[in-house]
Amino acid sequence: MTISEKVAYLKGLADGLAIDTEKSKEGKLIHEIIGILEEIGYSIEDLEEATVSLGEEIDAVSDDLSDVEDAVFDDDEEDEDDDFFTVECPTCGKDLVVDEDTLAEGVVQCPGCGDTFALDLSDVEDEEEDDEDGKN
Repeated sequence: MTISEKVAYLKGLADGLAIDTEKSKEGKLIHEIIGILEEIGYSIEDLEEATVSLGEEIDAVSDDLSDVEDAVFDDDEEDEDDDFFTVECPTCGKDLVVDEDTLAEGVVQCPGCGDTFALDLSDVEDEEEDDEDGKN
């Protein structure tokens, strides 16, 4: 039984008692209390409907956000297949991020100072050989 139904039941009980709401102080009080309860019941029903509606809207937004996350983060997972390396510009000292292709070319131009420099891969190749031989 909803609150509105309960209030309607109380209103019916009060009407059945045939309380004089015009002359009796108690009758006036009971009549006003039932009126207020009726308004409260309608307000609560409106709030319950709004809550259900908001819940549905939140579910829809959550589903949309999930779709966006899938689209954004799935692309990032594909990009993780590429290896990136950090090298330091010998002129200005700025750290640069280069991919495998740029690293294979062996030449990098620093966007900070504009200097072009060759990459020294001898240390990296020595480490790879040591790893293959089992020394590291």
